[in-house]
Amino acid sequence: MNPLRGMRWPYAVIALLAVAATAFGLLRPHLVPTASSGKQKLSATDRIKQNPPPRLFPDADIAPIGEQAATQRKTADALFSQWKKAHGTTRDDKAFAAWAAQQIPAPPAAAERAAELHQVQQLAKTRTAAGKKAATWLELNGKKDIWKLYLHDQRELLPAQQGVAEKTELKAALKLAKTISDQVAARDKLPAPFVLDPTLRPEKHIKPGAKGPYSYPSRHATRAAAAVTFLSALSPHRAEDYRWMQDEVLYSRLYMAGHVRSDLTAGTLLGDLVGDYELTVGGH
Repeated sequence: MNPLRGMRWPYAVIALLAVAATAFGLLRPHLVPTASSGKQKLSATDRIKQNPPPRLFPDADIAPIGEQAATQRKTADALFSQWKKAHGTTRDDKAFAAWAAQQIPAPPAAAERAAELHQVQQLAKTRTAAGKKAATWLELNGKKDIWKLYLHDQRELLPAQQGVAEKTELKAALKLAKTISDQVAARDKLPAPFVLDPTLRPEKHIKPGAKGPYSYPSRHATRAAAAVTFLSALSPHRAEDYRWMQDEVLYSRLYMAGHVRSDLTAGTLLGDLVGDYELTVGGH
């Protein structure tokens, strides 16, 4: 399977770079070129070209969490219809953030979360060097860059003014997704799996008695869902690729014990709401 399946320019080039790098053993951090000056700011496209993806997780591995996340879509649409009925298409980020935070289900009971933690602990026993490499890349790029790169691909076929507007809208959606997920996480204060069990990520050097970072809902999941909802509405025929990458990002968070399942489904619900909101206020 191609590292970035079904992708068109510039993704085909990136995928080719990834395959070549793997074949020649060049995909190592110390060989990735960096900007000669700390003042130079690279674009998402440039950053991913400099650090192309390794081989990502097989479809069979990511399918279960993908199916669980997909169930949030209809729930989000039904909830957002209530917001739209009351507020129309007017942008009011502050009011929407407060409302969206209230739509996130209460965290699971202690017994359920313990069972979810056990699932993550069992998954951690199956880790491989290749899996860790994939998860590391997805953690780094799944926040913003991969979604910006997808939009860049769409913009290649659009009038410049429209492309700039959609870039601004995606940036707003990603920012709002982070803001609300951080607010909910600070409210519910559920420690990440690797805080509950430091052996899951010993390199994190968690201090005894630490309470954070908090993981409900997942920031990665929220941003990914917001981006996928937004991008899929703009380019429906590419939605399958977007959902595939979303599932890769979600699975990577389980794989490296950043989150448990309910963190990811809650984040997906929130992100879907944010995506619906940005599409609506943007007039799409």
